[in-house]
Amino acid sequence: MKRLLALIATVAALALTAGAALAQALNAEGEVRRIDAANGKVTLKHGPISNLQLPAMTLVFKVADPSMLNQIKAGDNVRFAADKINGQYTITAIQPK
Repeated sequence: MKRLLALIATVAALALTAGAALAQALNAEGEVRRIDAANGKVTLKHGPISNLQLPAMTLVFKVADPSMLNQIKAGDNVRFAADKINGQYTITAIQPK
């Protein structure tokens, strides 16, 4: 019985981890146009973002964690994940290509 409970707990933990990883999937691509570190924002010229139903355009995004801005610079091509949080388009993960 203890083994079964341990197995169930392990499977549940893996399912939660997989769900979190899926939520953070870098599903959009773009080019960094401008970084506004003082306000925690980045301007991206991006392709379509399906989960936000946005067509390709240039848009200013808030970043969920301002330290993400340290890994990118203007002109970088990036992959990123974005969501609408508290009414604002927000980058939840980003990395240079």
